[in-house]
Amino acid sequence: MIYLDNAATTGQKPQLVQKAVLNALRENAANPGRSGHQLSMKSAILVYKCREKLAEFFGASAPEHVVFTQNCTQSINCVLKGVLSPGDHVIVSSLEHNAVMRPLETLCRNREITYDMAEVIFDDLDATYRSFERLLRPETKMIFCMHASNVTGHVLPIAQIGELCRKKGIVFGVDAAQSAGMLPISMEKMKIDYLCIAPHKGLYAPMGIGVLIAEKPIPKTILEGGTGTDSVNFAQPNLLPEQLESGTVNLPGIAGVSAGIDFVSQKGIDAIYRHETALLEQFYDGLLEIPGVRLYTARPQMGRFAPVLSFNLRDDESMLVGQYLDRLGVAVRAGLHCAPAAHQRLGTIDVGTVRVCPSVFTNREEIDRVLFYLKKY
Repeated sequence: MIYLDNAATTGQKPQLVQKAVLNALRENAANPGRSGHQLSMKSAILVYKCREKLAEFFGASAPEHVVFTQNCTQSINCVLKGVLSPGDHVIVSSLEHNAVMRPLETLCRNREITYDMAEVIFDDLDATYRSFERLLRPETKMIFCMHASNVTGHVLPIAQIGELCRKKGIVFGVDAAQSAGMLPISMEKMKIDYLCIAPHKGLYAPMGIGVLIAEKPIPKTILEGGTGTDSVNFAQPNLLPEQLESGTVNLPGIAGVSAGIDFVSQKGIDAIYRHETALLEQFYDGLLEIPGVRLYTARPQMGRFAPVLSFNLRDDESMLVGQYLDRLGVAVRAGLHCAPAAHQRLGTIDVGTVRVCPSVFTNREEIDRVLFYLKKY
């Protein structure tokens, strides 16, 4: 199988990650933070060390601000539903994933908040920044946007938007599902208040584990329960990370995240990004030679695109191309990619797109093989 669906989840996990998950199942069977015995303490140390790694890797101020969730979607919900109050206004981009749009739409339909979409101007970061700036109102509480599109790979001017938020006194949340582990992120330098991460993608961790790094308070919770702290009190603790970590954490997943950070750090985030971008450039150039191909971005460039590329062949529905490749042993994503806002922007809401995303384990020969199949389509 040639696996090119790494934007959904990295299909090949490093040996380092596999061993860490297995070791956690074998050697760290105790529940962290729930007991005083040695095994529980050993598990708690593993969890805390992972918090430390994440805080350092993403430029956060303290490991206590690192929260483990079920997935990136839950992290986003924690921010949007935990920070926003009735009457607040939110600005998002015109390419957002449903992980952002559906919670916002629910809050909007319940007449709790309002939101506007800032138009992403392809290949013009300054114009995109101005799109956000123009939508500011007195009641704007938050800008929440993706770092990179899961459909087109376009990277937003996160640092500039962060400066705008800090200047205007509004909070800034970022969906880094498609960028964490692939693009450098510093919460301090980029003025990010809430960072939502999908470690099973760019950090090569297992599925079923998410990360939220919160540099500012989250007043409301979406889940309450046992935290192993202040157990005499029926009220939910109001300090992070326990405030947002009710119930038993996914210890094998956390072990995988910790090992995934080690793997990316050893390889070098810049080296991984260069490798994946070079493969997409090769793929993009090969697609240009295929009659009837439809491309929706300029040629991928370092710093301007995450390693994600969407295309279509002729007027065929993307699902037909995806099924054709699947029969030949190639895994791609076809359809709307849970991001109808982006497809409305591209004009592909009826046919979707075929999405390709390589990983550090993808090679040039595999890209050539997929191009050969597409020429035969």
